[in-house]
Amino acid sequence: ARRSRAFNLQFWAFNLGMAGASALAGLLAEASYLALFLVDAAATLTTTVIIAWKVPETLARTAPATSTADQGASTADPGTSTAGPGAVRARRAGLRTPLTDRIFLAFVALTFAHAVITAQNSTVMPLAMRNDGLSSSAYGLVVALGGLFIVIGQLFVPRLIDGRRKHRVLATALGLAAFGYAGLTVADGLPGYLLAALVWTVGAMLAAPPNAEINAELAPPRLRGRYQAVFFLTFPAAAFVAPAVGGVSLQYLGDAHWLAVGGLGLLAVAGHLLAGPPRERRVARIADPPAVVSGAVRS
Repeated sequence: ARRSRAFNLQFWAFNLGMAGASALAGLLAEASYLALFLVDAAATLTTTVIIAWKVPETLARTAPATSTADQGASTADPGTSTAGPGAVRARRAGLRTPLTDRIFLAFVALTFAHAVITAQNSTVMPLAMRNDGLSSSAYGLVVALGGLFIVIGQLFVPRLIDGRRKHRVLATALGLAAFGYAGLTVADGLPGYLLAALVWTVGAMLAAPPNAEINAELAPPRLRGRYQAVFFLTFPAAAFVAPAVGGVSLQYLGDAHWLAVGGLGLLAVAGHLLAGPPRERRVARIADPPAVVSGAVRS
């Protein structure tokens, strides 16, 4: 019931750690690269111990074969099937199930579009800032401002989104991202870039909890690893597409490149508004499945 707040806190902690790591790494690198990597290794080992000690496994090892979630995992539309041996087929399905789940793949595609837009921040935007005569320190200030804004404001996001439909929250987030990056069309100085960064950072803050929550809701328990694997492929894929296509686009379109990025964001807005209702109906069926009595299904 508090999954959204948990994912929100995780996103906040991640950005807080990134901000602290950047500052600490700079200090340690000046003193000793060996110390830098030793501290990094110690932090990783500490995290491993904490997870092993304090984070219990939530998947039962001996779940009944008639579990509705498992039954749904055996079809291209998880959550709607009531076939008896679904758990066995789920274990054998491999990646076929998430890769043939149309509702899940629509969500993955929209997440990929958002990731491509967000990746502009670290791939194409530095080139645009250089073209506008801005220094590397100016780029660092824009990125640092976004991280600082998340650290300060992310804990207040649940109050804004609790009780609201996730697809509408994501549509709003994509709209802010589209508006922010499209605003770089007219930005030619540091204030313009800072203002645009604030706008798309608010979008990223709103999108983080429902994005993670939807992924968890759509994944049948016995296939959650496979669903997570497909979902997280969107980010390295976006890291490949954004600079490859974005560099060509900036070269030939100039500032109009940002209008194209904004257009992609508006398409993703429409996609979330269209794909959201059937996705939420699926989640509702998974959360409240039909009762199964003696092999028969009651509606």
